Amino acid sequence: MVEKEPSEPTNPIGTVIIGNLEPDMHDTAKEMVRKSLKKASFKTIDLGKSVSAATFVAKAKEVNANIIALSINMVAAKENLQKLASMLEAEGLKGKVGIIIGGAAVKSEDAEKIGAVYGKTREEAVALAKQLIEKKK
Repeated sequence: MVEKEPSEPTNPIGTVIIGNLEPDMHDTAKEMVRKSLKKASFKTIDLGKSVSAATFVAKAKEVNANIIALSINMVAAKENLQKLASMLEAEGLKGKVGIIIGGAAVKSEDAEKIGAVYGKTREEAVALAKQLIEKKK
């Protein structure tokens, strides 16, 4: 059964850029997380599947995003996490934009390496996103 698309939050508590880091094309889990974040009053901007680190960073800068949420289901995508972290630092966004990662190819240790947080479920993703927003206040 396909979950109904939640309505856009009228008073979002934060902006989340979400997508699959390249070359990952598995978007079922990402879609569940995106909908859960939207229901929890986050504005979500879905960049889709197989998105480059540069695209995530550029979009985060463009919309002044609070969080980048990444679905990592392939080892090849996991290998691009450090590139994303380095690009955020180069753009002066390290510490300003929180990173949440999850998916079959990553563990909490992978998140720690790049200063991100790790969640296994969509419920954890929402809780982590709320925590990241609270830390910035």
